[in-house]
Amino acid sequence: MKGVILGGGLGTRLAPLTRVTNKHLLPVYNRPMIYYPIECLVKAGVTDILVVTGGNSAGDFLKLLRNGADFGLKHINYTYQEGEGGIAAALALARHFADNHAIVVALGDNLLERTIAGPVGRFGTQQKGAKILLKKVPDPERFGVAELDGDRVARIVEKPRRPRSDLAVIGIYMYDAAVFDIIAGLRPSARGELEITDVNNVYIERGEMTYEIVEGWWTDAGTFESLHRAANLVAQGGANNP
Repeated sequence: MKGVILGGGLGTRLAPLTRVTNKHLLPVYNRPMIYYPIECLVKAGVTDILVVTGGNSAGDFLKLLRNGADFGLKHINYTYQEGEGGIAAALALARHFADNHAIVVALGDNLLERTIAGPVGRFGTQQKGAKILLKKVPDPERFGVAELDGDRVARIVEKPRRPRSDLAVIGIYMYDAAVFDIIAGLRPSARGELEITDVNNVYIERGEMTYEIVEGWWTDAGTFESLHRAANLVAQGGANNP
């Protein structure tokens, strides 16, 4: 299984910090933000990794990460995203890298307390389809929200005004090779982007989506409030623990 880390975008919610660097290079406690999703994948046994980045600071990823030796890797792959087009558009750039393999996708600003080795291993036993990870949150209207029907996901609603559940879809996604054909068939949303929620809903409609609810804390780090919270959580107990 291969791994894709999405580290592009403009990070406008963290301006003015992101006027001079990529959001994913900002510090979270004592390490750059991008370190955490890489470590997350490596600890789950995913060691063939592509980093998707963009903007004027793209070269700084190579300076920082080099060949991945700090994570026990022999090599890290890189690709460049022009502008912004949504998570699914960024993921589409990984098609050649994936080479018909299943992939684990991690958003570069997501941090978890616990390792995802279990969910990744169980996804490996699926014949096809996708898996998402969910977490109960106090502010589900900020995220894609999963509505469950028994033991299956009925649908995902992006940033609903009146959420029907408190289960946020966190920024870890697992897909079979069909994901790239699904993305190719998407139409831009009202905000002009290819939405990862639309990708996930296609898998749901096909009856090929599974889910797990993660243990421990989870946070994004895309706003000043969540960046501060992430630093405090890491300082208190670390991330990607067994």
